[in-house]
Amino acid sequence: MKKLAIAAVFATSVVALSACGSGETVVESKAGDISKENYYQELSDKYGEQVLQTMVLEKALDDKYDVKKEQIDEQVDKLKDQYGDSFESVLQQAGYSDEDAFREQVKTSLLQQMAIADGVEVTDEEIQTRYDHMKSDLNASHILVADEDTAKEVKKKLDDGEKWDALVEEYSTDTATVEANGSLDWFSAGTMDAAFENAAYALDKGEISEPVESSFGWHIIRLDDKRDTENEVGSLKEEKEQIKTELAVQKVDSAEQQEKINKLLKDADFDIKIEQYEDLIDNMTAASATAG
Repeated sequence: MKKLAIAAVFATSVVALSACGSGETVVESKAGDISKENYYQELSDKYGEQVLQTMVLEKALDDKYDVKKEQIDEQVDKLKDQYGDSFESVLQQAGYSDEDAFREQVKTSLLQQMAIADGVEVTDEEIQTRYDHMKSDLNASHILVADEDTAKEVKKKLDDGEKWDALVEEYSTDTATVEANGSLDWFSAGTMDAAFENAAYALDKGEISEPVESSFGWHIIRLDDKRDTENEVGSLKEEKEQIKTELAVQKVDSAEQQEKINKLLKDADFDIKIEQYEDLIDNMTAASATAG
């Protein structure tokens, strides 16, 4: 997110400079002057490819999908509520020049979600379940292992009376939570793997789950506490489309997500006129395939 926002800011600067012409001087000193042409060239050399990648992606997304201002407002307002008076400083620390730059990135993120979710089926039952989860936050702990047999072994030991903390230390592969006895602290709906979330929200306080498979491995989950959420939750009608998109995105693995974005770029049939970037689209899709 940060890289895209920075690229957008540089894109604006480059366009403004090129429109003004290259004969003017932007810096004068005893050591020498810096012309707009030199400044533009430096920006182009350092950030040109990144800026162009951002711009073509946004163009392809904008052409096929539509994000309403109200959707952007909702995302921004949530962060404003979360950070209060610190909101602007948080944006600056994250690399955004101002709120407008951040809003532009929120728009791009929402457009990408729409592209990834396109064509993925989400049932009304799934939407209702997620909506119900949104009304409360959970505090849970887990023991993460690599396979089902080990998970069953851990669950049997717990059923036989062995201590949770000792089994976390012996078995859990989640090194980030071992010292906290497997605690994941408080989390809200939509922040965990879908399978993990559904299993955790089905538990009563103090209850321990059967083995649960997620994209990270196999879990034994203990629900430590539950409370009403502090987040503002609208009506089901108001939340439905965003919930549907989020659930659809969760159903698509990272490789499939990138395939959808790559297809979107190729279908847009870009003809790059800048010689050094004429293979930009091929390079973008090839790089993502290699990374995947």
